[in-house]
Amino acid sequence: MGTRMSAAERREMTITAAMAEFARGGYEGTSTASIAERVGVSQPYLFRLFPTKRALFLAAAERCFEEIEDAMREAAGGLYGRDAMAAMAEIYRRILREDPTLLQFQLQIYAAAVQDEEIARLGHRRWAGLWCAVRDLSGEDAAEVTRFMSIGLLVNVLTAFGVPHTSGPDLPCSLEKWAYGVDGGDPGEGT
Repeated sequence: MGTRMSAAERREMTITAAMAEFARGGYEGTSTASIAERVGVSQPYLFRLFPTKRALFLAAAERCFEEIEDAMREAAGGLYGRDAMAAMAEIYRRILREDPTLLQFQLQIYAAAVQDEEIARLGHRRWAGLWCAVRDLSGEDAAEVTRFMSIGLLVNVLTAFGVPHTSGPDLPCSLEKWAYGVDGGDPGEGT
């Protein structure tokens, strides 16, 4: 006879399932029925764990940011300065390669935030926390942290569009080659 899961364990499974479902369909296009089915629970049980679809989306969005911040903290470890930044950048690139759901869900959070004040407030708070974590972990100044975060967003877009690129200081050169179709790259429209 199998062991019965606690409500806390079901809650964790539900957040994970919600991240995957919302990543695919966005807030508006995802049904709570599809999330309940993925978890293997009834919809009424799902609503005992999370009273509304919005509450579940917000919990999943919190988890998305937590996972990114936790990965940054782990990657930086005992490193500091440029070494910490390089380690955090590498772990983020690895996450994007190995877990496309995280990128897809981030993009859905940003899209939902445009029209939803509560989601925008969550994003505002969590982005501030992520920015501060990168600064605290690396000890770099505001300009360098801003550059780091900006490149992270650029890498999100490049990954979403399947744009070939290198990492680190060679990124601008690889994008220029791609944009102009040099070295067999796929030239951008209208160039």
